[in-house]
Amino acid sequence: MEELPVELCLKIFCFLDYQNLSTAQQVCRKWKVLGSDNILWANLFKERWGEDRAVFYTPTDSKSWKDVYIVQDRCDRVGLGLMIIREGADYYVIYRGEIQSYLGSRRQRKGQEASTLSRQGELAQEGSLVGGPNYGILESILFFIGDLEVASNKAKQSRLM
Repeated sequence: MEELPVELCLKIFCFLDYQNLSTAQQVCRKWKVLGSDNILWANLFKERWGEDRAVFYTPTDSKSWKDVYIVQDRCDRVGLGLMIIREGADYYVIYRGEIQSYLGSRRQRKGQEASTLSRQGELAQEGSLVGGPNYGILESILFFIGDLEVASNKAKQSRLM
């Protein structure tokens, strides 16, 4: 794989969709770099959302077409509003497809017991409620919801005045 010429790799990558291109980037370091090529991701964006949207969403500053593609894909999957989402085992607060903050992970750490979500939605770990490795995520989500509620109340009050 390492001996393939760059031009040939890029030509092959042009025929891949975004999921397969992301998978190909995990093969080796060379493919990771080549799979992040800005032109490849610009073409993928144009194929999926069209030339007009590509002009509108052209990356600015330090963003790449890959970054723009990921954000637009997330918008299509979860919407534009303020939300808490899970991608893999990680939780994020997103707004308009952009990750605003990282809340935590459900990944089990070495030496810790697995936790499960009970039917009532409470985190249970070996008979105890709310505790263990995922407590930080729940705490972050609760603080976020509290902050959101305060902001919502202020917005409602300002509209009434």
